[in-house]
Amino acid sequence: MKEIQSIEITNSVAKLCKDANFELGDDVLCALHKAIQIERSPIAIDVLNQIIENAHIAKEEQVPICQDCGVAVLFVEIGQDVHIVGDDINSAISEGVRIGYKEGYLRKSIVKHPLKRINTGDNTPPVVHYKMVSGENIRIIFAPKGAGSENMSAIKMLTPSDGVSGIKNFVVECVKNAGPNPCPPIIVGVGIGGTFEKCAIMAKEALLRPIGQFNHDEDTEALECELLNIINSLNIGPGGFGGRTTALAVHIETFPCHIGSLPVAVNINCHASRHKEVIL
Repeated sequence: MKEIQSIEITNSVAKLCKDANFELGDDVLCALHKAIQIERSPIAIDVLNQIIENAHIAKEEQVPICQDCGVAVLFVEIGQDVHIVGDDINSAISEGVRIGYKEGYLRKSIVKHPLKRINTGDNTPPVVHYKMVSGENIRIIFAPKGAGSENMSAIKMLTPSDGVSGIKNFVVECVKNAGPNPCPPIIVGVGIGGTFEKCAIMAKEALLRPIGQFNHDEDTEALECELLNIINSLNIGPGGFGGRTTALAVHIETFPCHIGSLPVAVNINCHASRHKEVIL
């Protein structure tokens, strides 16, 4: 059995907090450059160039890509042959978030109670999704989520009779209603199936997939491509100023569900699609 010291988890999470907020993924930058090639609107091209320039400055100067450094969301896969020595994993992760947001001068956006609205002062507690897997490693994915995009997300309990057309209508409706609010060009995560809570988590997990990587199921991949084309025909465009690039990608994840239900969730990421990971 492999032993991992809790301080390793804390230090790794602290670094992920900073790296994710300072460095935009190469897949996103590549997609933004490709978007410039297909745009015809001078304003859209200018917005895309500004987004790219902002990303370069953030990385070079090690400052946040966006002033909203988000809720600390983590997806953690724990190998069944791992033993954590020291603090429990929840405490280790929270301490990592606390340190990372302090050292990185990242904005603290978490309030202690959703109604009383008093800031915790250190961006804790984080939202952590755990999964037990085989092996002797711990994989930690850190994906800070800003309010501008998160507020545009939605879930709907469709019925089986709504079918694929109902899913498409719901996803497109969500993007239309969002308009410029989630800072397009966006990445659209969609969870289909499971239960009320399962499809919501899948929609967020879908945002972690690299742009350009499609669902392994052919029919689902075709739906991803169809939805992307429909969304990009809405003319919302970069920054909401119109154009051919409202979304950089649509990622769909599916899960078996009850014969009488068809849950669908949409989770939107802004152009600053931030996530970094480490394997311990």
